[in-house]
Amino acid sequence: MTPTPQSDTGTVTEERTDYRYDDGDRERFSHYVPKDKLMEAMIEGTPVRALCGKLWTPSRDPERFPICPECKEIYDTQLVD
Repeated sequence: MTPTPQSDTGTVTEERTDYRYDDGDRERFSHYVPKDKLMEAMIEGTPVRALCGKLWTPSRDPERFPICPECKEIYDTQLVD
């Protein structure tokens, strides 16, 4: 965590850079899935598995949520390999 001073208050806040996954946390993110599987899931209503392991049937606009940090880390690692 990196302390960040507030401009007028003289107090220090900490920006959270670590993530803890509870059962409900994965619901708050947009996840990475194979594009062909996503299209199939959207059309047929079948579940898909994200890179992080979450299994669900997509029904919400992914633009409304931040990207799952675990999916992003896995995706970025695969690009390097």
